[in-house]
Amino acid sequence: MTKFSGFLPGKQPTFAVYAQFISDLLPLIDNVTELKVTLYAMWAIQQREGTFRYLLRRDFTANTVFVAGVGGEAALDEGLTRACARESLLCAKVELGETPERLYFINTEMGRAAFEQVRLGLWQPGSERLPVEILPERPNIYRLYEDHFGQLTPMIADMLKDTEKDFPLSWIIEAMRIAVAKNVRNWRFVQAILDRWQREGKGNAVDQRPDERDGKRYISGEYADFLEW
Repeated sequence: MTKFSGFLPGKQPTFAVYAQFISDLLPLIDNVTELKVTLYAMWAIQQREGTFRYLLRRDFTANTVFVAGVGGEAALDEGLTRACARESLLCAKVELGETPERLYFINTEMGRAAFEQVRLGLWQPGSERLPVEILPERPNIYRLYEDHFGQLTPMIADMLKDTEKDFPLSWIIEAMRIAVAKNVRNWRFVQAILDRWQREGKGNAVDQRPDERDGKRYISGEYADFLEW
């Protein structure tokens, strides 16, 4: 047995371990490799900066001493698989060119938010240091959709993302609010409003709120087919 020489004197760097890790998670972990991988991930993720933090497999393998300590890369992969199956780590797979990449998040509030952004496709290729850039949460349009239109699926998230490319965000939110006010839970109705604004020249008045006459325009004529009675 190789003995530990003890922690060095003086102030040493530390990292946070959730009390819930000791009370709830630790009693569940019955595999030493899984335990090592989970603790290492908790430490490594705290060395990162930014709102959405994640680890790649290479962030584990780069520490050769740690990999040797868990028994090699095959054992590391087993530990990662077990931690993800237990959901102490959340794993999201992305396609970067021809190379699939797995992103590992700690199952915290922010980790779950980042995992959900990736699951919905709200990411883009980044730099060599940070190969996956997770896009900021857009609570306005996405949360409005979930709150008033229905479940936000990856396909719908792509549709909303495409709409954001074509129209100012304030237009989209305004059109959604018109639909909600008229109780029209149909995205085609929102799209029709946006198309009409673009066609008829809404111009730069993106913050102008529609008056009652504007509201009546969208419940008759060419928009009548988009109503759900």
